[in-house]
Amino acid sequence: MITADDVRRVAMALPRTEEKIVRDRVTFRVGRIVYIGISPDETSMGFAFPKEERAALIAAEPERFHMPRPSDERYNWVRVWLGAIDETEMRELVEDAWRMVVPKRLRSLPGRLSTSPPSSSLTGDRGRGTPSPCANGAPAATEPPHPY
Repeated sequence: MITADDVRRVAMALPRTEEKIVRDRVTFRVGRIVYIGISPDETSMGFAFPKEERAALIAAEPERFHMPRPSDERYNWVRVWLGAIDETEMRELVEDAWRMVVPKRLRSLPGRLSTSPPSSSLTGDRGRGTPSPCANGAPAATEPPHPY
């Protein structure tokens, strides 16, 4: 099972990332914009994700992905059960969420971003038929993913 420490290891290896506790939740941010949030019980992770793709992701795998709290539905945000993903999937979700909030010049850094060993199974899609939200230099979201 993926733990908060696993998420921390990947997130903190990304440029400009800071960790901050907000309302008993561990969050990872670039500047003021949060791109990852861990639930207080460390069983789920919220992450930046395009709103327009959210319904399809959740409908495809409702046992893994779920909507954010009702008060946060207006943001680019999705939640995933940490016990339902593996290391490679977690790394992809964290790095893709980070790409949504950093300046364009950082988003396009070549190769793997984290210090974790690269996986040969990473092909640019999420392995679920859903393209990466910022693959191939696509523009980042215009509104912050989450309000923390």
